[in-house]
Amino acid sequence: VQLQASGGGLVQAGGSLRVSCVVSGRIFTLNGMGWYRQAPGKQRELVAHITVGGSTTYADSVKGRFTISRDVVKDTVSLQMNSLKPEDTAVYYCNADGRDLYGVRIDYWGQGTLVTVSS
Repeated sequence: VQLQASGGGLVQAGGSLRVSCVVSGRIFTLNGMGWYRQAPGKQRELVAHITVGGSTTYADSVKGRFTISRDVVKDTVSLQMNSLKPEDTAVYYCNADGRDLYGVRIDYWGQGTLVTVSS
């Protein structure tokens, strides 16, 4: 299983960016997909998550500004980021979480894409 992220870049505060992630390979039992981010000197944090059923979860800091979506046919998960703030600057990682044959959780990670928001 491989996750390939794309779409990061440099944007001014108040602007928008969209990051996307393509999944290749088969995940035995997929629970959902999400985006995490890690800013310099900080721990990785969950930004948004979407389950296979379509339920979404967002970090409080991005609610109302970010939207996660999933295209089942194309095996992609995207994060639309609007009204970006300098504090959104981080490396964004896509994630897929599932379970193996024994029911043990497995996390798959993309390589990360840098989002920089200038003030």
